[in-house]
Amino acid sequence: MHLFYKSFVLPLALASQLCLTSAQASNVNNPPPYVLEGTQVHKLPAKQLGRQYELYISLPASYAESKRQYPVLFVSDANYAFPLIRAIAKRVGDGGNNLEDFILVGLSYSIGDTPTVSRNRDYTPPKYKNKQQIASDKANQALYGEVERYRQYLANEVFPFIASQYRVDMRRKVFAGHSYGGVLGAHILLTEPTMFSHYILGSPSLFYDHRSLFDKEQEYAKSHKDLPAKVFMMIGGYERRNPGSKNPRYNQEVDMVADMLAWQKQLQARRYPNLEVRSKVLEDEDHLTVAPNIITRGLLWALPGKQAK
Repeated sequence: MHLFYKSFVLPLALASQLCLTSAQASNVNNPPPYVLEGTQVHKLPAKQLGRQYELYISLPASYAESKRQYPVLFVSDANYAFPLIRAIAKRVGDGGNNLEDFILVGLSYSIGDTPTVSRNRDYTPPKYKNKQQIASDKANQALYGEVERYRQYLANEVFPFIASQYRVDMRRKVFAGHSYGGVLGAHILLTEPTMFSHYILGSPSLFYDHRSLFDKEQEYAKSHKDLPAKVFMMIGGYERRNPGSKNPRYNQEVDMVADMLAWQKQLQARRYPNLEVRSKVLEDEDHLTVAPNIITRGLLWALPGKQAK
């Protein structure tokens, strides 16, 4: 090899490689965020509440190629549930064969609040049965009980926005919520049952405020002869109390399984003509692990695909 080539060209090539390596290193140190393809985020303030929320939107693959209207699923606790449901819809749905294509709307926590603060406030009714607990909450600046104001935000601001922006069939709105999200769904069911056509209530925290939702149902029954809605409830077997067991997966404080079954029995005893309510206890699952199963089975129940019809 010519001496000039060795002494000039090769160092240039080496310098070029070093530059590339430097650029690659920059990408490694400042990698782009992972983005869920086909999703959108809208900021939608709650004017009456004085708070900001976001709506996470996922459209089915068929949306761009179709002009039809789609059922729409609204899910609480969207930070966790939105990507989960989106993945389940794609994998389990199988292009509409197992699940009907639907538009997914994730309901975010309020911007600037922690998830705990946001969900405690927005998903729960006012406490009134335990004065000692109410006093403790106030002393610790814990805030509960704005579920009705949040429900009105969904009905008066979120629904019109979604209806104006997307091809949705607003007669086929599905609600999905877990834990306190299940309390939110139960409150809506007993306040304005036709606000959703289907309710997927996962591990609903019916113990809240000494089972005040049982009282709310009794009040509803005094002035209503029907509860027109379809309700699917599911809970993990470990969500029951088992004081004799050392297994930490059992609920150590309340028996959520017994509460769910008792609430179902109370609803069915009314013989509401247009209420369909069913439940399932999934053994070997606890409050945290059961959530993906609730979504999968709830979707198969609410939005069956072509093969199930």
